[in-house]
Amino acid sequence: MRLRARPLTPEAFAPYGEVLTPPREPGRAYFEDALTNGRPGARPSFSLSHRVALEQPVLHSDLFERHEFSSQTFVPLDVSRWLIVVCPHATTGGPDATKAVAFVAGASQGVTYRANTWHHGLTVFDRAARFAIFMWRDGGPTDEEFVKVPPFTVTVDD
Repeated sequence: MRLRARPLTPEAFAPYGEVLTPPREPGRAYFEDALTNGRPGARPSFSLSHRVALEQPVLHSDLFERHEFSSQTFVPLDVSRWLIVVCPHATTGGPDATKAVAFVAGASQGVTYRANTWHHGLTVFDRAARFAIFMWRDGGPTDEEFVKVPPFTVTVDD
């Protein structure tokens, strides 16, 4: 399967979560709608990630992940372009990779994946990147679930 990534917009991403964009004017913007914690015993988890860029703007993968009871937020700290790949649930369970969509996010765009959203791991282009990541964890098996899918390729226009 081949996907072509398109620019990230709040409208296109809405079924999967919320796009985080800094305010244009002085002040503060709140991004609370997609934040979810479905486990009373889970604790907040805040981490920083450093990712190496792909050499070509092409992703080859066969893996999706989800966090069944927790949203997951990515805030770019030092980023160029980065890739978001999401898909709905299959009627038989697991991710439906045949309905995956891909987006290219810019340096000032973050996202919050809704809880239980199938997505590909953090992938960056152009240069190494750093992100702040927030979610809830309880140390159990539903903190992170990884599922193999038929191989797919995502291409990005330069």
